[in-house]
Amino acid sequence: MQTNNIGQPNDFWEHVRNLKKSATDKKIAGVCGGFGEHTPMPAWLWRALFLILLFLWGTGLIAYIILWICMPPADEQGKATATPVRS
Repeated sequence: MQTNNIGQPNDFWEHVRNLKKSATDKKIAGVCGGFGEHTPMPAWLWRALFLILLFLWGTGLIAYIILWICMPPADEQGKATATPVRS
């Protein structure tokens, strides 16, 4: 495990590797919810940041769409299935 200058684990790349869209905290595609689940910053703050970037330079929308396409979906393990069970 690598450490940074003050001896704490450098887990930035660990957060990036585990980054996925959220299955539960989604308003549009789950991108900001995924950031909220995998980083110390809450999802509402990520949403505010994307909105600020959208209104200031328009880059928030471009970044959101790229992340929407590139981020893997969340694991669907805990969800109920929609297919009926036949007996």
